[in-house]
Amino acid sequence: MIMKERKVPLTILILMALLRRLPKNHEKRPQIMKELSKRQAGYRGEESLDYYLSRLPDKKYMIFHDLNLPFGKYNCQIDTLLLTKNLALILEIKNMTGTLKFDLENGQFFQTLDEHNKGYTDPIAQAEMHKDCIKEFLSTYNFPSLSVDYLVVVSNPYSILSFIGGHPEVKQRVCKSHNLLKKISMFEKMYTNEILSEKELRKLSKFLVKKNTPPTIHILERYGIKKIELLTGFHCPLCEYLPIIRKKRKWYCPACCTFTSDTLPDSLLDYFLLFDSRITNLEFRNFAHIKSVDAAGRHLRSAGLTSSGEKKNRSYSPETIPW
Repeated sequence: MIMKERKVPLTILILMALLRRLPKNHEKRPQIMKELSKRQAGYRGEESLDYYLSRLPDKKYMIFHDLNLPFGKYNCQIDTLLLTKNLALILEIKNMTGTLKFDLENGQFFQTLDEHNKGYTDPIAQAEMHKDCIKEFLSTYNFPSLSVDYLVVVSNPYSILSFIGGHPEVKQRVCKSHNLLKKISMFEKMYTNEILSEKELRKLSKFLVKKNTPPTIHILERYGIKKIELLTGFHCPLCEYLPIIRKKRKWYCPACCTFTSDTLPDSLLDYFLLFDSRITNLEFRNFAHIKSVDAAGRHLRSAGLTSSGEKKNRSYSPETIPW
């Protein structure tokens, strides 16, 4: 049973919005495009496992995608967590090409592509840290001491896995996606004792979702971009040109010469992702290039947002992103 569905990660939404709002000649665009491409590849890799996960017994496995749990002063972000009465199994998913080398002796991980080596954070060390996070979480909130283990799953079918050093117990925790179900079956044979009752399993599952706390993401600060550098106005849903203009009671894009009836949600999402988590009538008029107070109010009231405050102090915000 899927307890927490996979959604497009917030970082990807922010990067896409940022590229829409940055001038085409901005010096930071290449860096941002590179990061977006990398994160989208990772997300596609996670999605590619859905077929295999759908083959698991629905009543036996509780599945959590993109789970963020408190871990000391930081957040622990787990790609996918499989929970049963016997075991909490962490899936650390990598979608990478080339030859992927796991140096088990020195705790290193690097990619060889076109005869070039590039080092990355060791996914085995990441999974071990996530394992500690789950154990600490269970202890902190007085849940039974459930067994916790992990798998590093390489989702790209064309990559080659290579290992340096021994440690067969670690090697068996790394696999390609087509071997995922076989590996899960291996863990089922390793952990046969039921630690949780049916009631405890449901309670823990609900509590994990409740405690999910996505980290605050500061993309603009990371790239040293100021909000004043971002372009405002509604963008075209087809070609992303901005600002489009109001014409014949519809929005008109002068770049692709198309009319659209409602581009409000997408453009407002850009505002909430990049500028602020709430917006006033005045701020909306400045952002959307609208002069009329009444027209701005109608747009905001129709957007399905939550409002607070009265008259000039009234502000609007989404309950979730995207809403």
